[in-house]
Amino acid sequence: MKKRTIQSPLSRLLTLALFCLLAMGACKSKKKVVAAPEPAPVEEPAPTPPAAEPQPSAEEVAVGKLENYFSSISNSSNVDTANRTISEAMGMFSNQDTPVLIVIHEENGIKDYDEPTTINKYLNYLKDTKKNLNFISDIRLDNNGRVSELELRRKK
Repeated sequence: MKKRTIQSPLSRLLTLALFCLLAMGACKSKKKVVAAPEPAPVEEPAPTPPAAEPQPSAEEVAVGKLENYFSSISNSSNVDTANRTISEAMGMFSNQDTPVLIVIHEENGIKDYDEPTTINKYLNYLKDTKKNLNFISDIRLDNNGRVSELELRRKK
């Protein structure tokens, strides 16, 4: 035998109302909010500019240029090119007899140097041997920004 459930109009009406309420609650309103008050403008702090890299010192710039000159002199394909590079590099020095000291050993802060030479002799040495075996470890500039002393070390 079949059981009959109560299907009164009131039960149907409540079920339909519940369904409509759920459907309306789930749907988002498509009306534009016109009367909503605008939020108070929030002052944003001015964006800080990215930290600029510190400018290299005059010594660092001179070291970079000299390392490039040393490399181009030792790697030059002919003598004329090397001589032009040498004369261009000589403009960075206070005179042709600027001392060049080459450290051969250092222990406990005491440095042993090879025989002192001048920049002119050293640049011609690079031209003749075509080997740049040293790097600049210390540089001294005069008041005019020209190199007055150069200290080199052997590359490892």
